[in-house]
Formats: sequence, structure tokens, C-alpha cells
Amino acid sequence: MCKFGKKLLKILLVVLLLNVGLFCVFFFDLDGKLLFNVVEPFLKKHYDDMERRDTTLTTPYEIDKFPKYDY
Repeated sequence: MCKFGKKLLKILLVVLLLNVGLFCVFFFDLDGKLLFNVVEPFLKKHYDDMERRDTTLTTPYEIDKFPKYDY
């Protein structure tokens, strides 16, 4: 085989392995499992610990007016 044929065969093999790897990620939903088990707990911990202002106690309820949101 010539050098071009060997390089083409290696490229095709790499593309085939990449395709198999991506199919496994899709079939077993590995990206969703990663988001659910790793990213979501990190985001929950970060955003649940944030200090928030309580707007329900300080704003009187009036049916024709909207509360004033000052941040």
C-alpha cells in the first residue's frame, strides 16, 4: 500500500472509533447522567445558598399596582 492509503485507513479508523464513542454516549445517555449527577448538585448547592431579599413581606398587596423591584 502506498503512504496515502495507509493515512486514509488510519483516518477512517479514527473516524469510526469516534462514531462508536459518540453512539455509546447517545445510547446510554451519558451526557444526561453527567449533568444530573455532577453539574446539577453543584448548581443547586451554589444557588440554594444565595442570599435573597424577601419581597413578599415588604410590599403591600394592591390589585392595580405592581411592586417596586429595587435591586
